[in-house]
Amino acid sequence: MELIRRLFRAPKESFFLFGPRGTGKSTWLRQMFPEAVYIDLLDQEAFRTYLARPERLGEVVEGNPQAKTIIIDEIQKAPGLLDEIHRLIEAHRRRQLQFILTGSSARKLKRAGTDLLAGRVILKTLHPFMAAELGRHFSLGRNLQLGMLPLILGAADPEETLKSYVSLYLREEVQSEGLVRNVGNFARFLEAISLSHASLLNTAEVARECQVNRKTVDGFVDVLEDLLLGFRLPVFSKRAQRHLVQHPKFYYMDAGVFRSVRPKGPLDSPEEIGGACLEGLVAQHLRAWSAYGNGDHSLHFCRTKAGLEVDFIVYGQETFAAIEVKRSRAVSSKDVRPLLAFLEDYPQAKACLLYGGRERLKISGIVCLPCEEFLRQLEPGKLPGMT
Repeated sequence: MELIRRLFRAPKESFFLFGPRGTGKSTWLRQMFPEAVYIDLLDQEAFRTYLARPERLGEVVEGNPQAKTIIIDEIQKAPGLLDEIHRLIEAHRRRQLQFILTGSSARKLKRAGTDLLAGRVILKTLHPFMAAELGRHFSLGRNLQLGMLPLILGAADPEETLKSYVSLYLREEVQSEGLVRNVGNFARFLEAISLSHASLLNTAEVARECQVNRKTVDGFVDVLEDLLLGFRLPVFSKRAQRHLVQHPKFYYMDAGVFRSVRPKGPLDSPEEIGGACLEGLVAQHLRAWSAYGNGDHSLHFCRTKAGLEVDFIVYGQETFAAIEVKRSRAVSSKDVRPLLAFLEDYPQAKACLLYGGRERLKISGIVCLPCEEFLRQLEPGKLPGMT
């Protein structure tokens, strides 16, 4: 695949750049910062050197006086470097030295204390491709099957690469870093929690499915989020006028990854899996849209105990929007009822329904957009259908 222009924009200051494996962090950095000093901690010799002597970084900085940017790839492998980075930022204020620290896991850095660099290094994330980035390469049907990870889409055999993606995480992150005590239990958990993708997350049910205790599952969910493989979506409860559910929803970070771990059998309907996959694809796009934009947006969902649910609530200083996702190619007034109920409670919001058809519609005052059109037009600062 040709080099794809990313919508992510780098800040001028030093920053952490987190993102799951395969999102193209290294490729993007080498493209955008060709003159930078580049340190790859996946290289075993470099890893051993900087683990044993973090002060080596200071020697590299002194030895490259013209360098403006220092990139350290997979910083979580040597969190002891944070002390030295802190010292170098303070010592080279006039030089305006920029450090870019990438990682595919925030867990070890949390333990080491990223607060050490608070106020000096900001946090950014790189997500899987967005449809607007892929342009003519985006195909809703194909990307629902394969997902949006650059590693997968650029592979010679995307299907086989996708199958091995999660096992790569198990081997290189979970097992080698000792993040969980029992890798077998964690592997079963990855399958079991896929049944909760785009659904309410009930960790007690997942624990029964995995045959482990609930506390273990709670810890596994934390590991999954720290590895950036999945995320929880909280309930929108600001000034709530109705009784709401308390459980968050869960999503794998990519539609293709979800499909690769989701068990399939006679009792698993393609429609059920397809609907969850489409909702997850919209979720990962909205997360990327929020991360790349200038606004401070948060993403939620809304579900009352009476069963009314709106899939996504985008809430920020400049945007307040409710979005419902339907896989079906035809929609009716029944499908927009949850949005109308939400607008009754929050008349300040705007609403949109995304569906599997091809025509723009307006039903009971609600804009209904083809999901593919919405995804193709979604770019930072622009939320289609919210006129």
